[in-house]
Amino acid sequence: MTNQNKSGSNSMAVPEAKAAMNRFKEEVASELGVNLKDGYNGDLTSREAGSIGGEMVKKMIMKQEQQMSSGQ
Repeated sequence: MTNQNKSGSNSMAVPEAKAAMNRFKEEVASELGVNLKDGYNGDLTSREAGSIGGEMVKKMIMKQEQQMSSGQ
């Protein structure tokens, strides 16, 4: 399979969603007690970064399941 998107692996299918995803990431990090700063956060441990990403996925799946069960 050839990757047609040459803009990098960090690009979004819907570019307008980037700001919303950043807010979501900051919200989840805050809930987990992980301090994010503006810009580069490469000093996070793998555990901290993974917990943020994992919780984001968990919340997105829950939201989708709710939408599917309500028929939306």
